[in-house]
Amino acid sequence: MSTEIRMTPQAPLPGAAVAARLACAMVQPVLSRVVRRMALRHPSLFARLGPHQGTDFLIDPIELPFALHLRPDPQALVFRAVPRIGAPQAGAVIRGRFLLLLELIDSEEDGDAAFFARDLEVTGDTEAVVRLRNALDDVDGSIAGEAADMFGAPGRAILARLRRTRSTDNK
Repeated sequence: MSTEIRMTPQAPLPGAAVAARLACAMVQPVLSRVVRRMALRHPSLFARLGPHQGTDFLIDPIELPFALHLRPDPQALVFRAVPRIGAPQAGAVIRGRFLLLLELIDSEEDGDAAFFARDLEVTGDTEAVVRLRNALDDVDGSIAGEAADMFGAPGRAILARLRRTRSTDNK
């Protein structure tokens, strides 16, 4: 049974902008390290995107204080945390709960089913989103697992905990 979630971010609370900027600054070194490593290990991701390498994606985990800006251009790769207010214009927006988005990265969740259940919102260039999903589907192994491995035992423990939380939420 799916619980209804509000996809549109709520109006920011006082001080939320400061908290969002602080959260972005804290997570950015991790994002930079992960995206550089994934680009080196999986260059085929970019080829699968074709003309959408230059598309700006805004990935919005609704319960986090920030969104993620992705431009998968191998010549000018961008993956950064951004406050929702003032986020760059995006050609495509993917919005949902963080744990669902995490599962979609590794194709552990059916994006179409999540979309039709209204657990996932996609706006903008849907062709770009489909190309991104197909590129991720073609990766052997787990991108989330590889990212966690970069941080050793603590990274693997955090990912395992997140996955347990999601599987518990689905029951």
